[in-house]
Amino acid sequence: MNTLSVNLGSRSYDILLAPGLLTEAGPRIRAAGLKGRAAIITDENVAPHFLSRVQESLRASGYHFSSHLFPAGESSKSMTEVEKISRQLIQEGHDRSSFIIALGGGVTGDLAGFIAAIFYRGIPFVQIPTTIVSQVDSAVGGKTGVNAPEGKNLIGAFHQPRLVLSDPQTLLTLPDREFREGFAEVIKHAAIRDEAMLAELEALDPLDQNVSPDLIARNVAIKARIVEEDEQETSGTRALLNFGHSIGHGIEASVPYGSLLHGEAISLGIRAALILSEKHAGLSPTASQRILKLLAHFQLPLTLAQDIPTELILEKLARDKKFSGGQRTFVLLERLGKAITCSSIPATDIPPIIDSLRS
Repeated sequence: MNTLSVNLGSRSYDILLAPGLLTEAGPRIRAAGLKGRAAIITDENVAPHFLSRVQESLRASGYHFSSHLFPAGESSKSMTEVEKISRQLIQEGHDRSSFIIALGGGVTGDLAGFIAAIFYRGIPFVQIPTTIVSQVDSAVGGKTGVNAPEGKNLIGAFHQPRLVLSDPQTLLTLPDREFREGFAEVIKHAAIRDEAMLAELEALDPLDQNVSPDLIARNVAIKARIVEEDEQETSGTRALLNFGHSIGHGIEASVPYGSLLHGEAISLGIRAALILSEKHAGLSPTASQRILKLLAHFQLPLTLAQDIPTELILEKLARDKKFSGGQRTFVLLERLGKAITCSSIPATDIPPIIDSLRS
């Protein structure tokens, strides 16, 4: 069992990581001090694989619960779905003594976490992540929210989970594409904080879904330490986790939901950030090539489709929540393992860089 902690005073919590942990959900949640009724929120793809195991474990631990399914996919991260599920919770008799369990990937964690943040003005929730993206990144840190037509994650709240239960065996059920896209976040962590991890990733077989718990724990530790330093992204430290995400989110928001998975869009965003890093932060081309080869190793896209207009990406980029007061802040690499924020990049530099992603 790998046990890591996010130390945030009264909002501190543990991340437990071990194969088979899914069947221990009930006693682990009980040990974390959560009482009352549980509401399990999961999507229609995850439910057939894991819902019954979580239900059985909760039942054996004496919990009463309800289960709430929503259509899988990024399009469900919407205020429409928030209202629908919130009303279901009210109709099921949930109240301020209840808690939510987010069972699934990043979409589920963001959606269920946001519902927990606003239901009866806030109730506890537990993250049970089932994808690479959620296990190494999105389940930790308390960012919750949904999308608006104008952009990703523009409506949300900081709401830390009470517990994270991460079972690497859930990754074995992922389709190949969904498995590989998660490594964009792993490569991001290595690039900004852990250069030594790059060699470990280069040695991995991208088709082997038996992911080492130690590798997941290493990524979680990076995320946890950064969150401890800057929980609500006020000092600039937590912004480093956005490496590749500014232009990446702009690209992701410019195509129909599902056309590009999150990690695929972030791969393109990382390529753009590397170009900016060479020009504005002194990153060596050799370092850039190493990251690009690693993204290619996991079969992540590096070429932007011709039919995604630069003007549309720029429009989505202008609404990105990482920009404040009209100031564009990008995360760049000075060297592998060392990231910085930069607010001095001219707006005129961005369109040519987006255009260059097409070649």
